[in-house]
Amino acid sequence: MSNYQHKKGTIRDNALEALLHDPLFRQRVERNKKGKGSYSRKTKYGKNSGQEARSKQVDAFLLLAFFVLTAAVMHLYYSGL
Repeated sequence: MSNYQHKKGTIRDNALEALLHDPLFRQRVERNKKGKGSYSRKTKYGKNSGQEARSKQVDAFLLLAFFVLTAAVMHLYYSGL
């Protein structure tokens, strides 16, 4: 027999019954890969998982920040000449 470390404490009466009530033999729900009930919202590969599209406000803020930084750099460049 294998060396599985059960999680039921010390076995006093029936070793087989203790193993059957162990988390190793709990019921699991298996998801279908094809057919009814197989649709999954999760992405298959992890490249874009958990990301949502950026809002237009964020894009506008980044554009404004770019122009402000560009103006500051141009000001420093021309004032140094």
